Amino acid sequence: MRLGVLDIGSNTVHLLVMDAHRGARPLPAYSHKVDLRLSEHMEDGDRLSVRGATRLREFVEEALRIAEDKGVEDLMAFATSAVRESVNGEEVIAGIKAGTGVDIEVLSGQDEARLTFLAVRRWFGWSSGRLLVLDIGGGSLEIATGLDEQPDAAVSLPLGAGRLTRDNLTADPPPAGELRALRRHVRTEIARTVGEVCRYGSADHAVATSKTFRQLARIAGAAPSSEGERVRRVLRHADLVGWADRLARMTTRERAGLPGVSEARAPQLPAGAIVADAAMDLFGVEQLEVCPWALREGVILRRLDAMPEN
Repeated sequence: MRLGVLDIGSNTVHLLVMDAHRGARPLPAYSHKVDLRLSEHMEDGDRLSVRGATRLREFVEEALRIAEDKGVEDLMAFATSAVRESVNGEEVIAGIKAGTGVDIEVLSGQDEARLTFLAVRRWFGWSSGRLLVLDIGGGSLEIATGLDEQPDAAVSLPLGAGRLTRDNLTADPPPAGELRALRRHVRTEIARTVGEVCRYGSADHAVATSKTFRQLARIAGAAPSSEGERVRRVLRHADLVGWADRLARMTTRERAGLPGVSEARAPQLPAGAIVADAAMDLFGVEQLEVCPWALREGVILRRLDAMPEN
C-alpha cells in the first residue's frame, strides 16, 4: 500500500510518501519538505505564534493535496518537540484537525527514541547485537539501547542542535566563553543518563541517525548521499573532535560551503557537534555508523506491524 508520513519537526516539516507492505522494506516514492523552523516561531519562549500556527496549517493543507495526487491510501502525521513543548500545542493541533481532518499524533520524547530504535534494529538486523542509538534533532537528543526491537532504555534530553543554538549562542561565530558554557551544560545533562543506559551492558554496535550526524559524518569524509543509502558511512570520534573545534571558529557562511552541509542547518552545526562529541565521549563510543532509517521509518514500521495479516 502507499503510505504518507507527515513529520512535523522543530526544524523541518516533511511529507514522505512510501510504498510499504507488511514484511517488506518500505520504499520511498516521493518527498516534499520545507524548513518551517517552528522552534523559531515561539512567543514568550513556549507559545507557538499565530504566524507559526498558520504556516503549519498551510503546509498540512499542501501535504494533503500532494498525498491525494500521489495516491496515498493512509496518511499518518506526527509532531515532535516543538509542538510537544508549546503551551498551545494541543490547541494548534485541534484547530488543524478541525480544518483539515488530519489527526496529528504528538510523540513523547521516549516515543521518538523507541520508534527510531525500531527503525535502526530493522535496518541492521538481529546480528548487530546490542544497539546504542543516538539521534540529534532540532529540539532534543534521543538515546536508546537494547537487544530486541523494543529498547531496554529510551531517553530524551532537551539538547537539540536548534534549541541549543537559539538559547545559548549569540554571535557568528560564537564567542569562546559561550561555547565552553554550552559544552559544560551538554556534558552535565548527558552524564546524568549514562548510568541508566549503560547498566544494561556495553553496545555491540553504536549507531547515529538524523541530519546533524549525517552532515558531521560527511564533512569528516563519509560518502555523499548521491552514492546511495546502502554505502556504509561512519563517524569516528577522533575525527569529530577536530571538526567540532573548527566548526565553532567558522562563520555560518563558511560552514555552508562544506560538503553535505545545507545553508539552513549550518548555523546549528557547532552545537550539534558539541552534543555529538559529548555523547560519544561519555558513552565510550569510538565510532558511530550512520543509519539511513530513523523516526519516520519507525512510524511506518509500527503502522505495518499493526495491520492484520491477509
